[in-house]
Amino acid sequence: MIRIERDPSPFDEFSTEYDEWFDEHPYAFQSEVEAIRRFIPERGLGIEIGVGTGRFASQLGISLGVELSEAMASIARTRGIEVYQAHTEQLPFDTDHFDFALMVTTLCFVEDPGKALNEVLRVLKPGGNFILGIIDRETKLGKLYE
Repeated sequence: MIRIERDPSPFDEFSTEYDEWFDEHPYAFQSEVEAIRRFIPERGLGIEIGVGTGRFASQLGISLGVELSEAMASIARTRGIEVYQAHTEQLPFDTDHFDFALMVTTLCFVEDPGKALNEVLRVLKPGGNFILGIIDRETKLGKLYE
């Protein structure tokens, strides 16, 4: 595991509250999981970038993730996810390594979205799949997050 020295973030401070939201809103969570599941390949090595507490990865059969927040990574590990602590803009994997990569509501929180996307493309095998889930900032939920 790579350790990143940085200031505490809201992702560390509110990791438990974030994770509990999914327990309190099971239908919203399941609908998001099912929407994403349609795009996850049936075979191959996958990763969730910005794995958070591992809620999505664990439901989608993804056992590997990247997460900067140590508090969120700790919760993901309790769900059986192998978590690398790293910046999205500097993924600690070889080029052409993964068959697919999932990123759910992560891109809006990275410092350099262009560099993050280039890293995702770098670690994907040629012909690999990139599944991106975002929250539109113009929606009620998007405004709440902002």
